[in-house]
Amino acid sequence: MPKTVTTPYDVAEHLHTAEDMAAYLEACMAEAPSDAAFIAKALGDIARARGMSEVASTAGLSRESLYKALSGDRNPKLDTVLKVLDALGLKVSFRPDAAKGTSGA
Repeated sequence: MPKTVTTPYDVAEHLHTAEDMAAYLEACMAEAPSDAAFIAKALGDIARARGMSEVASTAGLSRESLYKALSGDRNPKLDTVLKVLDALGLKVSFRPDAAKGTSGA
């Protein structure tokens, strides 16, 4: 029986445009909307695709602290997430969740 050969998959190698990055983050949010570490890891993937040093510099953070915050091993602080999103040129938007039955009253 022939051996199966596998190669590591790195999503960062496939995130070339802002649209790719936004779609990836949207998919991750849909997959695990309340898992902050998972979302942080997705932001880390996007930051690596863009260039971690560039993102860290633009966000006003050290490269090392950015790697730690976006490793997926911890829940980053909201201000860190917002700085990274801004550095990546990504915006957050909010909308009511119809499935939750939210209303204006």
